[in-house]
Amino acid sequence: MLEVEELSHAYRRPGPNVLEDVTLIVGDGELVSIVGRSGCGKSTLLRAIAGLIRPTSGQIRLDGTPVDGTPDNLAMVFQDYSRTLLPWLSVRDNVALPLRGNGMCRRARRAAAVEALEAVLLADAARQYPWQLSGGMQQRVSIARALAYQPTLLLMDEPFGSVDAQTREDLEDLLLSVRANRGMTILLVTHDIDESVYVGDRVVVLGHSPGRVIGDLAVDLPRQRDQITTRELPEFIHLRGRVGRLIRATTR
Repeated sequence: MLEVEELSHAYRRPGPNVLEDVTLIVGDGELVSIVGRSGCGKSTLLRAIAGLIRPTSGQIRLDGTPVDGTPDNLAMVFQDYSRTLLPWLSVRDNVALPLRGNGMCRRARRAAAVEALEAVLLADAARQYPWQLSGGMQQRVSIARALAYQPTLLLMDEPFGSVDAQTREDLEDLLLSVRANRGMTILLVTHDIDESVYVGDRVVVLGHSPGRVIGDLAVDLPRQRDQITTRELPEFIHLRGRVGRLIRATTR
């Protein structure tokens, strides 16, 4: 459902490419993790797919349609949840905010927001304000806002990087649950190798300076995953080692 073909990008001309000849195909319903060293262009790739920047060269197609501007069937979750939620709006109204452009009445928007909050186990917080919630709960609100929009493709840029380890594991399991229940396609950018393997169907590794695809590894683990037993599996340990070696090799 997503095709990236020979995509390159430089933020200024003349100047070095951040990404170079990136080709990537993502199937309908896949969860693909994207990893690589800082500065390899992971976030740039997501921004190009989202239509937030126009790549220097190459093509991006979503459901066969070239991306020119931000597609209507796409949502994005950012790392800095504290800057993407409006503190003067309730949790419910933050989630409902993107639906204003869909022609839905206020009652329908609020109902959709509550349904999305139920999906992330935050229905009881609907009338609270973001500043009354913990960091992990605020990120759940950000995820709920994306779900309420009912996107075909969900892009996530380091969404769990600002929370503690236990909350991160809870959010990883939430992501797997949401994906299983809603069947959406997800691209997840992360610096955490273990996370990339734990949640992904595939792990795509970008090399450094400029970013190129240097590895595209299938995750051959049971679909039903558990934070303890899955990470103890020999297959998990072997795959995280392969990903780690690919990333380290880019600096030699």
